[in-house]
Amino acid sequence: MAKIMIVEDNKGTNKAICEYMKTAGHTLVSAYDGADALKHFREDELDLIVLDIMLPLMSGMAVLHEIRKSSNIPVIMLTAIEDEYTQSNSFDELADDYITKPFSMLLLGKRINALLRRSCNKAALNKIQLGGVCIDFSGYTAFDENGKIDITPKELEILKLLIENKGLVLSRSQILDDIWGYDCAIIDRTIDAYIRNLRKKLKLNCITTVKGIGYKFEAGVL
Repeated sequence: MAKIMIVEDNKGTNKAICEYMKTAGHTLVSAYDGADALKHFREDELDLIVLDIMLPLMSGMAVLHEIRKSSNIPVIMLTAIEDEYTQSNSFDELADDYITKPFSMLLLGKRINALLRRSCNKAALNKIQLGGVCIDFSGYTAFDENGKIDITPKELEILKLLIENKGLVLSRSQILDDIWGYDCAIIDRTIDAYIRNLRKKLKLNCITTVKGIGYKFEAGVL
């Protein structure tokens, strides 16, 4: 399980997030101002940070700016400020996600878990050989004996996600959340079309359907 820092000056909100995430087995560290957050960041081995923007002593944006000088640790910005400029500025400072108050604890938990999965898997899978097909994920290309295969970036991102979670069943909604994000307007059955295309274009039998749930990648089944 992960070690997560919650940076939020409202002690009630901070405690509530910590208690909720502890139920998933994570270790939580609390900070109540920007200076304290940077102190913990430098001294503790953290896996993810939930960072409020409006903080005493030092703003969350300033904290994020300092963090990004030395680390790519996943950071979710948490704030009551909902204007487009603030959200855009968060991503300019390389935040990984952004959630506004009031928020669903369930949704925050899902976003945290999705970012932790991506972070654990980012020891990046660059190239792989599946049967007679060579796939280059970093270049978004695939080749077989006849040359380059016409395949879309999203199809390759779905394949990569399945491979990184081989043996595990991923629901359609999990795939949507990881590839498109939580606010996408795509219906989950769209994933079925992407899976069909992957199987057809790459001649794969290693993506299996788990009826009523979703899909999984089974190593050795080609």
